[in-house]
Amino acid sequence: MSKQHVALEQMPQQYTDWLKALKQRIHTAQQRATLAVNRELVLLYWQIGQDILMRQGEQGWGAKVIERLAHDLRAAFPDMKGFSPRNLKYMRAFAEAWPDAEFVQAVLAQLPWYHQLALLDKLNSIETRTWYAKKAIENNWSRNILVMQIETQLIARQGNAVTNFEQRLPKPDSDLARESIKDPYRFDFLGLTDEAQEREIESALVQHVTQFLLELGAGFAFVGRQVLLQVGEEDFFIDLLFYHLKLRCYVVIELKAGKFKPEHLGQLGFYMTAVDKQVKTEQDSATIGLLLCKSKDKIVAEYALIDKSQPMGIAEFKLLEHWLVAVQEQRQNRG
Repeated sequence: MSKQHVALEQMPQQYTDWLKALKQRIHTAQQRATLAVNRELVLLYWQIGQDILMRQGEQGWGAKVIERLAHDLRAAFPDMKGFSPRNLKYMRAFAEAWPDAEFVQAVLAQLPWYHQLALLDKLNSIETRTWYAKKAIENNWSRNILVMQIETQLIARQGNAVTNFEQRLPKPDSDLARESIKDPYRFDFLGLTDEAQEREIESALVQHVTQFLLELGAGFAFVGRQVLLQVGEEDFFIDLLFYHLKLRCYVVIELKAGKFKPEHLGQLGFYMTAVDKQVKTEQDSATIGLLLCKSKDKIVAEYALIDKSQPMGIAEFKLLEHWLVAVQEQRQNRG
């Protein structure tokens, strides 16, 4: 037996817990160091952009100054990346897009530089950029996720479902619940068209549960598919059951591969009652129901929810368009 192995065996009983705590502190320190470096880099780039803007605006310097500045900065700092003419132009655009230094320091400095470029390239208004920047920070989005949320127009979909949350949930839960539901949901990632049936869509969602959770949004945790609930002497199966970590409640999701009908809410309400009676604990809030359908008449949906005592939402989901499938098949054939 080696001396090292003996030494490890002779460690005090509390050593393992202490080591675990030390690892966590080191990991946290590393994260803070990375965030600090990123913050200083973003602020530096903003300041350089401001300088370029000022000299071009007040002193009439032309575009060629950026080419010369890139050459001189790379010569002075050969080990640093980010001083290409293209990136210097982005710094100028960054400073022009965000004139408020306080906002840059307090909010934008929390996002990596490549997130900033995505906001500049994909969005035109400062209001929309601000919304996505705050969401990216709140949900810790990667750059790719940020781009995807922009391209699928999350800002127009979030909180857009027909719900009765305002009447059936207390504040601030009603606001958080409403913002947690979208309309429509984008299920393009399933590779299915409108001809797909409910069970096919349900199976595909479970197979792609990571992307499904991303589309549902922050806070959703997957509990199960076709969850069995026994009521009396009969068995019932919930399509999809989730738990919302922020709202601290179960979320029952029912899929309908057609147009919304008011009677769909009766089935959803029954499942919600069963979850409240058999699954929910005293620590959990009231169960929420979400009915996903291929299409709906908004007025019919609003009428259907008026007399419902349980908190429910109705939203559409979108699958691949037939023309897009045809384009993808053509590309595959060419390949």
